[in-house]
Amino acid sequence: MDGVPDGVPRVPEQRRPDATPTPPGPSTTPGAERPAESAALRFSVLGPVRAWRGDEPVTTGSPQQRALLAALLLREGRTVTAAELIDALWGEEPPSQALAAVRTYASRLRKVLDPGGEARRSGGIAATAALVSESGGYAVRDLAEDALDLTIAQDLATEADKARSAGDLCHARETLRRALALWDGETLAGVPGPYAQTQRVRLEEWRLQLVESRLDMDLEQGCHAEAVSELTALTAAHPLRERLRELLMLALYRSGRQAEALAVYADTRRLLADELGVDPRPGLSELQQRILQADPGLAEPSSPAAEPAPAPVRPAQLPATVPDFTGRSAFVSELGAILSSAEGRVMAVSALAGIGGVGKTTLAVHVAHQARAAFPDGQLYVDLQGAGARAAEPETVLGSFLRALGTADSAIPDSLEERAALYRSVLAGRRVLVLLDNARDAAQVRPLLPGTDGCAALVTSRVRMLDLAGAHLIDLDVMSPDEALALFTKIVGEERMASERKAALDVVAACGFLPLAIRIAASRLAARRTWTVSVLAAKLADERRRLDELQAGDLAVKATFELGYGQLEPAQARAFRLLGLADGPDISLAAAAAVLDLPVEDTEDLLESLVDTSLLESAAPGRYRFHDLVRLYARACAERDELPRSERASALSRLLDFYLASAAGVYAIERPGDRLVDHLEPTSYPGLRFESRHAAQDWLYAEAICLLACVRQAAGRPETLPRAIDMLWAAHDLSESGANSKEYEATAQALVGAARSHGLGRAEARALMTLVNVHHVSGRFERAEEEAERAILLAQESDDLLPVCWARNARGIIALYQNRHADGEEHLSRAIEHFRALGDRPGVAAALCNLSRIHLATGRTQSAVALAQEGIDIYDAMGNALRGANARYALGLALTQSGELRSAADRLQEALEVFRDSRQRLWEGMSLFRLAEVDLAARRAARAAANAEMALTVLRGIGGEWRRGNVLTVLGRALSGIGQTGRAQVCWQEAAGIYEELGSPEAAEVRALLSPVQAA
Repeated sequence: MDGVPDGVPRVPEQRRPDATPTPPGPSTTPGAERPAESAALRFSVLGPVRAWRGDEPVTTGSPQQRALLAALLLREGRTVTAAELIDALWGEEPPSQALAAVRTYASRLRKVLDPGGEARRSGGIAATAALVSESGGYAVRDLAEDALDLTIAQDLATEADKARSAGDLCHARETLRRALALWDGETLAGVPGPYAQTQRVRLEEWRLQLVESRLDMDLEQGCHAEAVSELTALTAAHPLRERLRELLMLALYRSGRQAEALAVYADTRRLLADELGVDPRPGLSELQQRILQADPGLAEPSSPAAEPAPAPVRPAQLPATVPDFTGRSAFVSELGAILSSAEGRVMAVSALAGIGGVGKTTLAVHVAHQARAAFPDGQLYVDLQGAGARAAEPETVLGSFLRALGTADSAIPDSLEERAALYRSVLAGRRVLVLLDNARDAAQVRPLLPGTDGCAALVTSRVRMLDLAGAHLIDLDVMSPDEALALFTKIVGEERMASERKAALDVVAACGFLPLAIRIAASRLAARRTWTVSVLAAKLADERRRLDELQAGDLAVKATFELGYGQLEPAQARAFRLLGLADGPDISLAAAAAVLDLPVEDTEDLLESLVDTSLLESAAPGRYRFHDLVRLYARACAERDELPRSERASALSRLLDFYLASAAGVYAIERPGDRLVDHLEPTSYPGLRFESRHAAQDWLYAEAICLLACVRQAAGRPETLPRAIDMLWAAHDLSESGANSKEYEATAQALVGAARSHGLGRAEARALMTLVNVHHVSGRFERAEEEAERAILLAQESDDLLPVCWARNARGIIALYQNRHADGEEHLSRAIEHFRALGDRPGVAAALCNLSRIHLATGRTQSAVALAQEGIDIYDAMGNALRGANARYALGLALTQSGELRSAADRLQEALEVFRDSRQRLWEGMSLFRLAEVDLAARRAARAAANAEMALTVLRGIGGEWRRGNVLTVLGRALSGIGQTGRAQVCWQEAAGIYEELGSPEAAEVRALLSPVQAA
């Protein structure tokens, strides 16, 4: 921003006496040997004054003795006279024995800092004391360069300044974070005397300057949401510091909160006028005007006046080019010329179209590698999966690209439009090549185009993108006979081709001159040294081994796949067929072993052999995927060749069993003692065993997309639908974490519809429970109530008590949210009865904790505390940490209302740590919100504002608008408490709008908060 220094602040100079500093003695000569005792000494002044020898603390004595040590340490080896020390410790009113006291303190410090010094000196050994006496004064000498925390902080600040000047903001930010982490509370804490007070003020000012510099760099790198919370707390602690207010305004504006940003200015102007009788400085006023005018420049990260800093992250995502790339010279030249002319053009876009297997990706990757030098700021790549059933969503791809370009997760917005705008902003001024492979259509591609000069995009697709404005279109046909023969020769080897040129021509002709087909045939021949080219040509001449032509674009591809498949060994062919049946973008080795019903080791051997044939790809270690067309062909082979016919269904059933058993294992390890796993559909194939809770969580989130794809696929068959529904229920963490909420909800909706269409009442009741959880998490309470009511009816008809239990529990908490307390108490009391009938103690605890909240809402505080504590006792006895966190959350609410604020904060903090560790974003955000309520009750408005801001950030995209309204209401109260009434009004107005749109009774409460302002 204008008027802000670019560099990192240096520590303010302290006043030095006029006396000439004493030159360092012999012991400080560079290169002199340093005794171990002295070298091991370390000191801290950025907090309490402390000393260590190695890892052992050294006693530094009384407050006055620590004050003397601090005065010597802060003089950086210069001699301090006794008179100066007396003035530093006592100022203008020293005691009568001040000089004697100084000598006593110095003597005591010398003994603890160099306990063996006297013995060495009496033996003629050079003194190594850290504290020396000379010229009527004292000095601390002979310390290592990193012996004082202040010195380390100064060095780190200097390093950060250099990094920022060089444009390396990532390193500069991290270095400043390390410097600021050296502070341990108040500088020189508990040290008396006027000198210590002066140094406290000086070093605190420097610390704040470092914080401002680091926050400025945070904003430059797009970390606006994170910065708002910290800046809110800082402006509360330092209300007259205009630079912090300026940064807060900018952070709010870039977070889409323009009204709050303007309110900060109004609050600041009023505060400065009331407290100091002055107006805001010009830079702050100018920022207000720019916000009012929606200055486009504010949306861009601020940058120094010098040349733009190089991008901190240079992605290099291009797949490896094939070493035997052949032919296509005209296309290579044409595309290379277009890409090389990208500089100075708005954007260079080339779109390659052609049938599957024609070599679009190979050509695009080859050309992209050749053009890398023209795009020094990086190359991005993505497979858009346009030919599959579920093409990649543009917003998901944009999120991946933004992370690759160095954008923090917290700074990535939710909507497609906002992500596309930020993507173009991040690319502005850079020269980046984007390779969009396997696109579905132009609509999928448009948001992913850079849109700025100097950048270029290469797009491959099966369809011609006539509606992609400004694109250079290329239709890629099969190879010429000469190119095809050259490719075949490179793979097979010249020596095997020398005498069989005609047979080789027959082979490439039988392959339809399609590059993928030629590569598969040549690879097979190369792997079989006993075959001749003529043998391969004779095999290809038999048309009965090839599929008939079904459509113009598919004949050659299917013929090529038939060639490769026909040469597989029986075990390989079976693996190829069965693996192609599974939906999902890829498959893990363990899941593939379930499909094939083989040991993992044998499965890996088979899959790696398929990778060698190019019929399967190795997506990552332990993960495999089909090219989309190969998958379709593999399924066709399974329908045609797999015997007995039931084996296809059996393979998918084993995969479903594997996922269900594994998901149940994750659920059980996260929730010990929970009876849900005992009521799931039985499985015939085992799942994975997990060594730890974190390993289980990692598996669940890594397999989320494949797991949900398996659920959707199983929904089409009545015999597998119940297991699919149970798997979704066991994996409901995916909905509460926010990681896969949309996909989870869509899958739950599909399962409810499938169960209903098949007339499976028991299955529908369970599917409805997954949907109830989705609606509850999203704040759609009326829909959740409707689905829960129907789930109870269906479950009772089918005598399935578990959904009845959890539906009653859900209806109880929904009734609480809707202020139907009598209904809620009835539902929860019946839920407790049902859980006890099942012997489900964790279920009983869950309902008890929710009943605690009903009691709390109806004024029965003591019983609310008792019920929540009873829930905690049950969970703790079973070692159920995650559910125990929910119980501590409920107890924290009850303790807050009973006035036991310290205990309430402790319980909520314990819950927060568990939720955060378990990736439960909804409950992490709600715990922060409740901590903000505790802070408000304890009159800690600044801390309340910081916690509420963090809650807003965590709950972004999850929890629903009603919960957002609650957080905004509390944030407004906190901001009002720290004098930022303008921002408070903006928060309350937004909350009131949310409540009114939802028809929530909280609207009247928030309007009451606004009414005094409106009346004025």
